[in-house]
Amino acid sequence: MSDPWRRALGLLEQDLRRRGAAEKTRHAYAVDSLQFVRWADRHGLEPAGVTPRALRRYAAGLTEARQAPTTVARKLASLRSLFRTLVEHGELQQNPADLLSAPRKAQKLPQVLKPAEVAALLDRIPADTALSLRDRALFELAYASGLRAEELVTLDVESVDFDGELVRVEGKGSKTRIVPTGEPAMAAIARYLEKARGALATVDSDRALFLSKSGRRLSTSDVRRRLRVWARQAASVSTVGAVSPHALRHSFATHLLENGADLRSIQELLGHASISTTQVYTRVESARLRSAYAKSHPRA
Repeated sequence: MSDPWRRALGLLEQDLRRRGAAEKTRHAYAVDSLQFVRWADRHGLEPAGVTPRALRRYAAGLTEARQAPTTVARKLASLRSLFRTLVEHGELQQNPADLLSAPRKAQKLPQVLKPAEVAALLDRIPADTALSLRDRALFELAYASGLRAEELVTLDVESVDFDGELVRVEGKGSKTRIVPTGEPAMAAIARYLEKARGALATVDSDRALFLSKSGRRLSTSDVRRRLRVWARQAASVSTVGAVSPHALRHSFATHLLENGADLRSIQELLGHASISTTQVYTRVESARLRSAYAKSHPRA
């Protein structure tokens, strides 16, 4: 690898850290950028010699290698960041990736549970052991506040404001937001803290809100696994295989929209940086209305 490319990758890593990008994001951008740098090396291209035409050839190669459109789009987004960094640091005059169009991605609607399915799932958790008390609090909160799995596991005991019925959440990019939480979730958390957390905690436990049976902070894989366990027991949930923490988050947003919440408020509750990300829920609602129309109108 040439020195200019080595410097470019180093500048990208520095900028991503400065912007507070998550570790997974930094890793993905580094892998994607390194893949392109190796391709550029084989074609004798330095950063200043990369043109939109060269990038289109690279993207075409990814497509020919049967990379999924979402994967190609992500890799091109990484390259836009790489070259934007070089422009910002005065290494290039313009970003050759700005003129590159991403492949069209299939519009896949998020998996959403019906309110009755969510109720059946949550009510199926008995809350009669330390682990079930924890799980009831965990998933009541996930649905009540629309939290990501990554946000649930980073909560500390002090993150919960019982008086205000609020939770302080550390979201993507280390951005903190305050999210309201309903009475059932607050009651479930209170029961867990009173009756179960002490039984799970060890001398080595930190201030994590949700603890594993060994007393450590839960991982996101723990959250997904435990939700699958309870989903299998809730027979009224029609798509057990699709039930995930993100499905609860999608359901939270969709149910708010169905009951009159405005899109801007939902954006703030979810912690979306852009309203365009939140607009997917209007497509979910639109699809539901079209289905109802097709089934009900005599001349549909």
